[in-house]
Amino acid sequence: MLIGLYFGALIVKSEALSWFRIQEMFRLQSFHMFGIFGSAVLVGGVTVMLTKRYHLPTISGETILIEKKPLQPTAHIIGGVLFGFGWVLTGLCIAPIFALLGVGAVAAIPIFFGALLGVYLYGHLQHKLPH
Repeated sequence: MLIGLYFGALIVKSEALSWFRIQEMFRLQSFHMFGIFGSAVLVGGVTVMLTKRYHLPTISGETILIEKKPLQPTAHIIGGVLFGFGWVLTGLCIAPIFALLGVGAVAAIPIFFGALLGVYLYGHLQHKLPH
């Protein structure tokens, strides 16, 4: 819970919730969001590398297994395009929806329900989609 609160505060303070910052990114007018994403990829990559190299366990002591997944270009393209359309239309990806709800932004409510609808539809169409 504390990590989630910290993450929410971090994306609020970094202006990653800002519709204007997101539009600047899509119009290639600002490096701000690319810097945030780049640092997230760097931290994630280093974390995975250290976890694999030192066989780091979970808090409960279980071994963390990171399986290599097969490359699935069709699934990745379809998923990326759908995610991108939703992001461009709403100006949000999933994490900022929760942060905006947390700061009381009422405009995030229909976006939240749209995301839930997307998850529901995916659950019902999953067997027909490329995986």
